[in-house]
Amino acid sequence: MSKAHSPAGLHTDGHRRSRRPLSPEAQRLSPQFRVRRFAGPSAHVGALSHLRIAHLTDLHVGRVTPEAVQETAVELANREEPDVVVITGDFVCHSQLYLDQLSWLVSRFDAPVLCVLGNHDYWAGAEEVRQALRRGGAEVLSNEHTILTFRGQKLQVVGLDDAYTGHASWEEAVRGLAPDVPTIGLSHIAEEADALWAHGVPLVLSGHTHAGQVTLARLHELAIGRLAGHKYVHGLYGARNGQAGTGGAVYVGAGVGASVMPLRIGERGRREVTIFELGHEPGSFDEPHPEQAPRPGRAPSEKKLYARAAAVVKKEEQRKKKRQQR
Repeated sequence: MSKAHSPAGLHTDGHRRSRRPLSPEAQRLSPQFRVRRFAGPSAHVGALSHLRIAHLTDLHVGRVTPEAVQETAVELANREEPDVVVITGDFVCHSQLYLDQLSWLVSRFDAPVLCVLGNHDYWAGAEEVRQALRRGGAEVLSNEHTILTFRGQKLQVVGLDDAYTGHASWEEAVRGLAPDVPTIGLSHIAEEADALWAHGVPLVLSGHTHAGQVTLARLHELAIGRLAGHKYVHGLYGARNGQAGTGGAVYVGAGVGASVMPLRIGERGRREVTIFELGHEPGSFDEPHPEQAPRPGRAPSEKKLYARAAAVVKKEEQRKKKRQQR
């Protein structure tokens, strides 16, 4: 997959200048969002030059999140003129009723779109979600990798299937990776980054947590970190220079939509579009927040893993039964 258009003008810090105005509705809703910008890993410096990625996650197209919010996220991403858009799972919200809307939404991105699925996509029907994404022009990675070319520059993207429901296999995903091509990883669940780092993937983009949505008084760290057991709650973790005892970094996006409660309170919990400037050295421009050390975390028990996988099977059986009754 290649991108033909020339890059827009650059600011003095190397960022491309965005000139596209937002629609009136997007202007109204944009205060709900934060567009956060980060440099890529040191491993990409010298190998890539001004390659821009827009990262979105947890769109949750459906009743809980207004359609105008989804459209604003697309406008904000397009305004940044990225080379590629990556979306790390949970495209739907409990049902297949909005798959046509999902296809239309994904088709509105100006850049190529790469995706991996999340737990809600499996609960609603993974194959149907994949088909909707493909109808919208997106490429869905399921424990595999691909190489994109932008202005003569190659970028390798590794995509894991959803780990929450037991469908991720990093062994399959990294098999045959080109060791001399700059690489990033996509995974709905951030904890999968630990395995990808060991196979030469210095930056992994993820989602799932919604940053807790309510981030006042560090409530998100209590709910997502201590209670749910996640090592990575929101933002950058690890080290993009490959030091500090880690093999890489992971970014957990705050997401765009919601699956239960639409409320978002606190700066870190705002809806988010994240821009990564690959080829830029970390520290070469101001970033919203620094890299963080991971929380202690708690791996899910075998019983919980089995229950999560069984829930996918149960929901599929329920859908089949409904189809037979029609």
